[in-house]
Amino acid sequence: MAVTEKPAGQSRKDRVSGMELAEICKRAKEATVEIGKLGTNEKNEALLAVVEALVANAGEIIAANEKDLENGKKNHMPEGLLDRLMLNEGRIAQIAEGLRQVVSLEDPIGEVLSMKQRPNGLRIGKKRVPIGVVGMIYEARPNVTVDAFGLCFKTGNVVILKGGSDAVHSNIAIVAVIQKALESKNIRKEAVSLIEDTSRETAAAFMKMNDYVDVLIPRGGAGLIKAVVNQATIPVIETGTGNCHIFVDESADFDMAVNIIMNAKTQRIGVCNACESLVIHEKIVDAFMPKLAEALQTKSVEMHMDAKTYGAVEKDGGVKKELIKPAGEEDWGKEYLDYMISVKTVSSVEEAIAHINRYNTGHSEAIVTENYSNAEKFLNEVDAACVYVNASTRFSDGFEFGFGAEIGISTQKLHARGPMGLEALTSTKYIIYGNGQVRP
Repeated sequence: MAVTEKPAGQSRKDRVSGMELAEICKRAKEATVEIGKLGTNEKNEALLAVVEALVANAGEIIAANEKDLENGKKNHMPEGLLDRLMLNEGRIAQIAEGLRQVVSLEDPIGEVLSMKQRPNGLRIGKKRVPIGVVGMIYEARPNVTVDAFGLCFKTGNVVILKGGSDAVHSNIAIVAVIQKALESKNIRKEAVSLIEDTSRETAAAFMKMNDYVDVLIPRGGAGLIKAVVNQATIPVIETGTGNCHIFVDESADFDMAVNIIMNAKTQRIGVCNACESLVIHEKIVDAFMPKLAEALQTKSVEMHMDAKTYGAVEKDGGVKKELIKPAGEEDWGKEYLDYMISVKTVSSVEEAIAHINRYNTGHSEAIVTENYSNAEKFLNEVDAACVYVNASTRFSDGFEFGFGAEIGISTQKLHARGPMGLEALTSTKYIIYGNGQVRP
């Protein structure tokens, strides 16, 4: 279900008017003055208060989340999306731990990146500053509610959240907990705001609040991201969908390759860094594919294969017929978010790179190989935000990269690329020291 659809039972009178939306955005802009001036210790103390509040109110948040899960099941939400939506005590503890990591990270605000003296005596420097108001538009990902707040707050930014109908009850509960914790530290609750109305009209109006919002970050499926990029008058940092590939080179260790693929494909199927496409060197297809197919069968993964891989698996006979299907052209570029995977054979590392660069989404790509030259070639020539050698694509994540959390994974090339942590949420300004200089 798209983020901009209204939740069941929401009537037009429940929706925010244009004036109400503008007021939310205006208050957020006003709050940037206070939030931007907070010192590192003040920000860290407030974040720790939020950590404690999230854990203490886990039961309330889970109860709200159960309403969203119930609605999701009624609306036949796919299993992968239900998993992404679901919160339990373990996941809330993990989200809280992410905030603790953010607290432990160095505050980038105020960092002087350079300072040079000109011949006329002027000293010109550049330092990091907050962006201002960050708008988040996202789907059934209640963890984003906390991650976005934490990263924005640590960098002196204010965030306005526009979640989807699928997670509306969860988001309302989480934001209420965060705001109460902020107020306990005498900090304006408008440091984080939630637009509770999930209608298309309100989403479209929010995308045009460029008088108040400095940047928009969409996080969700291809349809959501495309809608924001096409409709917004606010600058957008584009986060991408993940048609992530793993290339198994002819020199690959088979056990390592199977383990990496199983983790990347089946640990969590509804995430953007899950493996959706395999590329196999033709010299190892007959020996490797039956071994891999039998492992994927344990998780009932449906394999969409080209003729060579299909033939190798069918000939072996160890996999159920209903799990092997001929691949079509549409499979090579598809983000399944399900227990499905495409498999393509190639004759060289060069062909693998060409195939991946044609069909990938610029997210995360991996090679499994024992050949150093092929590994370096893959790293240098694959066009993606994250490129791995002998590791799972599932590590493309702010928490795993040591950022504490992430506000999204950027697949564009301007300003930020890959998992976006604290530095990606800063801008810079020039600071100039003089002693009376005037321009001749």
